[in-house]
Amino acid sequence: MGTIRRVVPGGGLRLFVEADFALEKTRIGDSIAVSGACLTVVSIQASTFSADVSPETCKRTTLGGLRPGARVNLERALTLSSRLDGHLVTGHIDGTGRVASIEKQENALVFGFECGPELLRYLVEKGSVAIDGISFTVNSVTESGFGLTIIPHTAKLTTLGIRKKGDVVNIETDIIGKYVERFVSQRGPAEEKSSKRGLDMDFLARNGFV
Repeated sequence: MGTIRRVVPGGGLRLFVEADFALEKTRIGDSIAVSGACLTVVSIQASTFSADVSPETCKRTTLGGLRPGARVNLERALTLSSRLDGHLVTGHIDGTGRVASIEKQENALVFGFECGPELLRYLVEKGSVAIDGISFTVNSVTESGFGLTIIPHTAKLTTLGIRKKGDVVNIETDIIGKYVERFVSQRGPAEEKSSKRGLDMDFLARNGFV
């Protein structure tokens, strides 16, 4: 995790973040996910780095509401030689949700989240979702939200261990689902002008895929 030390407004924001880990291998221009949102490092001083936050990111994420002292999740970019212990998380936040419930279940915490239909459409039971940058398996999906389970290790090392009912979190849905939807449900400008049909749900049904 890390701690927000300074917030400088100006169009968007510039955040100054003190990391809980050493930054000696971090360079200006590197990407660091701050509570799930991919930001570019623009300065480094000892254990603190700064990054600019665009107006779009302020609108889409919780970063626009951060204040000095707030705790955030930090993760450096994946390298091509790293193990992928989770699912592909890009750091491009789709929107936010709200903690609806937190229940203790033996050694774990069961979280319930509320979010809009524009996010729920990409969530499936036993699929993947990123909450504040953390990869999770979706336990259940309802008409208004979804649930997942957090183990003690995750609660200890991330901000979800200090979340309370009503807190707002960043949500990134599975990128594979978004691309699949785009490919099967929409046609590009070139296809619209052509008499040939693209790949759509009718094509898949006619050929026995659905």
